[in-house]
Amino acid sequence: MNITNFPWLTTIILLPIAASLLIPLIPDKDGKTVRWYSLIVGLIDFALIVYAFYTGYDFSNPDLQLVESYPWVPQLDLNWSVGADGLSMPLIILTGFITTLAILAAWPVTFKPKLFYFLILAMYGGQIAVFAVQDMLLFFLVWELELVPIYFLLSIWGGKKRQYAATKFILYTAGGSLFILLSALTMGFYGDTVTFDMRAIALKDFALNFQLALYAGFLIAYAVKLPIIPLHTWLPDAHGEATAPVHMLLAGILLKMGGYALVRMNAQMLPDAHAYFAPVLVVLGVVNIIYAALTSFAQRNLKRKIAYSSISHMGFVLIGIASFTDLGLSGAVLQMVSHGLIGASLFFLVGATYDRTHTLMLDEMGGVGKRMRKIFAMFTACSMASLALPGMSGFVAELMVFVGFATSDAYSSTFKVIVVFLMAVGVILTPIYLLSMLREIFYGQENEELVSHQALIDAEPREVFIIACLLVPIIGIGLYPKLLTQMYDATTVQLTARLRNSVPTLAQQKEEAPQVSLSAPAIGN
Repeated sequence: MNITNFPWLTTIILLPIAASLLIPLIPDKDGKTVRWYSLIVGLIDFALIVYAFYTGYDFSNPDLQLVESYPWVPQLDLNWSVGADGLSMPLIILTGFITTLAILAAWPVTFKPKLFYFLILAMYGGQIAVFAVQDMLLFFLVWELELVPIYFLLSIWGGKKRQYAATKFILYTAGGSLFILLSALTMGFYGDTVTFDMRAIALKDFALNFQLALYAGFLIAYAVKLPIIPLHTWLPDAHGEATAPVHMLLAGILLKMGGYALVRMNAQMLPDAHAYFAPVLVVLGVVNIIYAALTSFAQRNLKRKIAYSSISHMGFVLIGIASFTDLGLSGAVLQMVSHGLIGASLFFLVGATYDRTHTLMLDEMGGVGKRMRKIFAMFTACSMASLALPGMSGFVAELMVFVGFATSDAYSSTFKVIVVFLMAVGVILTPIYLLSMLREIFYGQENEELVSHQALIDAEPREVFIIACLLVPIIGIGLYPKLLTQMYDATTVQLTARLRNSVPTLAQQKEEAPQVSLSAPAIGN
């Protein structure tokens, strides 16, 4: 078989979706058969992802590879067009890895198991499609498709306020999606030719004011998904009510869709506008880091505390995207993958702890480490990764963003000093609230009422296996980052070079229109 001619990406996207449609036909009374079926489908699809990319993908090629394009609705110029480059490939692998582990994490689900696994598999294909499609209209469709399973997974299997959380999620994300549709249609019809192919759109000569309007529209949509403060409030509510496998999908994959789209659409397709908006992204990133870290301090609900921690860490992605350096953009991509692994591990452990204690309130915990030594050890290791302990992936990613931004020549020295200082404050805050969280859960005096009424059994082999699978790449990337960075460096270097070409344009236009400098830092030192 010639790997270059086989429709790998189409197969990888459609396999879990097609498999989900067969679930109602499976004879199963207690859910045991359907969960094994779903796990096997997840493993097969992940194996196809790994095989396709590691045998048919050239790391040194910055352009799209494994490209497929088939006419779908010719009257609307809607094509099934997919491909992968250094921006999408690591996130497709991450999606397959996290979703397969989420299926294994869903083993205890006994309420409507067929519907649950149907939604998980359908979302599996939809999330991979978001990272692979190269047609703007198709991108909007798969972006919307992914929302539906999450809504039902929250509203049916969530906590006491699940309907509120699910409704808030769908309103925020669907509302943001309208900006994607409007911007996509506007870009497609712009100029003499009508096309929704992303590569063709990127070659169009958009006027600067037009780029700025499009950039703002996309930024609103992706600010919801990333999320960027103040469009973040859906996330703590969604995490507060979700089950462990849904947590893993939200933290591990869903937030990365916003960061990926921000690079793919905003930076790559609208580079001149990116030069104007980059300082705004930096400021928003700093706000995310500091505000979310401080808010996490005040949370007494364990899920909400970790949720705000996720928002804080995604601030580094914004700063890296806006750095105009190879190192900074590389750090942003690494941070997305790293946080996907770390966030999924922490939220899985939160779910495992809740299953035993039946409480999420830190005030009601205490001393459980004496009875749950394995969970204590795993929670500590994953928290160390989240607070960017050297030797783990979070440290490398945040360090790359730090150095990349500090060495950027696209901003004034004063602005860089302020931003780097505030980033450092955020890095200092993170271990404080994470270590205090560990102390309140596992150390101190045992809650006698909790111990007397609940069976605080330690982690079972399935749970240990899931965390081990997540810690291996976390530590592996931390010790040898090239394991991951070599996959996308060619693409990020090419993109950074294009973005840097837009910086002189911004400097020249500031000389012609000095009032612009009031809202953006000066270019150069």
